[in-house]
Amino acid sequence: MKPMHPDITIFHNPSCGTSRNVLVLIREAGFEPRVVNYLTTPYTREQLAGLLNAMALRPRDVLRTKGDLYTELDLARADWTDEQLLDFMVNHPVLVERPIVVTPLGARLCRPKERVWEVLPTVRPA
Repeated sequence: MKPMHPDITIFHNPSCGTSRNVLVLIREAGFEPRVVNYLTTPYTREQLAGLLNAMALRPRDVLRTKGDLYTELDLARADWTDEQLLDFMVNHPVLVERPIVVTPLGARLCRPKERVWEVLPTVRPA
């Protein structure tokens, strides 16, 4: 097993195919990332706000629109503020798109999975 790379973190949902595929790509690149299952270890408000800032995204940009909870909470409404959406995502981490990968090169929402190459400290395979 590769040693854990302390500077690479994946905020992971093991039931998500894209998240699993990104984890495989990281490992195939020779890294063992710190894996955070954000459904069992939820984001703090500060952590999620920091990730959004690092990705230059707003809460709606990473708001997962699939699933019943998005509809039940009526999150399609345009009048929700960024602060309110952030609160929803902290209280219901399933509402955050995944996976988010953080490395010394930056942070990315890796959808599609190939976006992980933008932040991995390695050469993209041919």
